Amino acid sequence: MSDVKSAKVRLYVEHPLGQGQTIPLDRDQAHYLFGVMRLSVGDHVLVFNGRDGEWLVQVSDTGKRGGALDCVAQTKPLQLPPDLWLLFAPIKKARTDFIVEKAAEMGAARICPVQSEFTNSERIRRDRLQAHAVEAAEQCGGTYVPDVAELERLDRVLATWPVDRQIMFCDEALVGAGEVLSVGGDKWAILIGPEGGFSDAERARLAAMPNAHAVSLGPRILRADTAAVAAMTLWQSALGDWT
Repeated sequence: MSDVKSAKVRLYVEHPLGQGQTIPLDRDQAHYLFGVMRLSVGDHVLVFNGRDGEWLVQVSDTGKRGGALDCVAQTKPLQLPPDLWLLFAPIKKARTDFIVEKAAEMGAARICPVQSEFTNSERIRRDRLQAHAVEAAEQCGGTYVPDVAELERLDRVLATWPVDRQIMFCDEALVGAGEVLSVGGDKWAILIGPEGGFSDAERARLAAMPNAHAVSLGPRILRADTAAVAAMTLWQSALGDWT
């Protein structure tokens, strides 16, 4: 489809997508498409909503406070990631943003900030982190946007942990990750600790869980943001949709 090549912008929308659908634009979207990207009536855009795949749309109305796009044809079906959650302790703002962006790019189905005993950051802005997940999906060609959960205490998360979901618990005190990769199951989570590591009590609680598997990411202690990327790479290459 030649019109796909002419579409230089990819945009996430909330509106349903389908043949004959017209997508109304809000003020921010209109400013980006018409004020920043200088698109006009007749130009093409790629859009997705996390439910209906990716669609080629055509600009049918422009304005400073709004506009409209008309669906032309579906270009990709919805591509769901593996059922993988990423749990991580928030760190400095820019590095937390990095973790969320990379998790969305690398195929996390859900992103869960958790507050452990040594977590330095006690608050997050979920709406801002969700926006980073959307931007990552726009840029990497994904058709799915992972949900970013509200910050929750780790002990409370583990207290209600589903028995059918395995946890790949990244512990810098261990060496070798091979043992976790032989464990079966379709539902997984990766747990990354804070800059100060996990407490003894948290390690003991995880060790007592039959579906938690402590692993190392190698002989070096990694920063939390690096560890998140390394752990997802390891899991995806062995058990995810990279195989």
